[in-house]
Amino acid sequence: MASRQLVIFNIGNEEFGIDINFVNSIEKPIEVFKIPNTPDFIEGLINLRGKVHTVINLRKRFNMPTREFDDSTKIIIVNANSSVVGFIVDEVKEIIHVDDENIENTPSVISDLKEKFISGVAKINGRIIIILNPGAVISIEEDDLVQDEAKESTKEPIEEPAEK
Repeated sequence: MASRQLVIFNIGNEEFGIDINFVNSIEKPIEVFKIPNTPDFIEGLINLRGKVHTVINLRKRFNMPTREFDDSTKIIIVNANSSVVGFIVDEVKEIIHVDDENIENTPSVISDLKEKFISGVAKINGRIIIILNPGAVISIEEDDLVQDEAKESTKEPIEEPAEK
């Protein structure tokens, strides 16, 4: 019987999984360098073992309330769309094997949504684990950029200093 290994993590009370084939490493939070003019969910850049990676806060990406990072917070370094990025999650719980027969396709109501973050749903011992599609999580849709530009256009213009 075919199976997959999933890295299981929490964001709030929700359990998510990423196929282990996408995962490079799981790291403790390190210093994040902010990047101006990026969507809110992009936390910034990290320097991990001499390589610079973009870090995405999954709470912000999924429009969930933000919270302070703590000892449980982790950064999952993943390969997605030929990029290596970090996903900030509340807690990494476990790595499990899931038989393919326990994985269902994304429910049609959800799969019709433009943002297809979900590649499936795993049912394990009464738990429901949302399996993420890392490539969809990192893709920045035009709507995100339009919303950010709309926010920018509603800000007060910055006064140029008067010449002396």
